[in-house]
Amino acid sequence: MPAAKDDIKAEQVYSALAQSLKAPITEKRIWKLRWRDNEIEMECEVGKPLLSSYQTAKELVLAIFDCENLYKICTLSCGGVKGEPILARKNSQSSATYFSDNVNN
Repeated sequence: MPAAKDDIKAEQVYSALAQSLKAPITEKRIWKLRWRDNEIEMECEVGKPLLSSYQTAKELVLAIFDCENLYKICTLSCGGVKGEPILARKNSQSSATYFSDNVNN
């Protein structure tokens, strides 16, 4: 969780987001996601701003949830404090990288 004061607070916020979005909480957490949207290659990463095409200004990606057939991407105004999360279709053209896969984290 970007800007969380400590691991306990980060887990509390993550759990609250998951509950409000009806997303499963898993041990493996998504760090980065790549997918295609209308034939355009997209990418997002927790802690970095979402692409400007989603009109979220410079909001950071708070979390990415794996929800069976799709991914739910959260920023403050998209699934965080208000609004709906951004949905990315889960298919052969999408790929998730997990925090546990990122040796620099």
